[in-house]
Amino acid sequence: MAEFVKAKKKQLGLTQEEYADKAGVALTVIRKIEQGKENLNLSKINQVLSMFGHILIPISEKDSKLVK
Repeated sequence: MAEFVKAKKKQLGLTQEEYADKAGVALTVIRKIEQGKENLNLSKINQVLSMFGHILIPISEKDSKLVK
């Protein structure tokens, strides 16, 4: 997810600060995502991903094999 967010942010030509502002989250949220932190709030992650038309949802391991 860290690489996805970094790449999308770069495509838009945004700094971390600008991206956080546009996504409506604190700068620390963007930094934590880009650093690959594991203790993130799902709703905040989805705020960030929604800028790209994506969301993060739980999926069973069985079903995850279908999307690989």
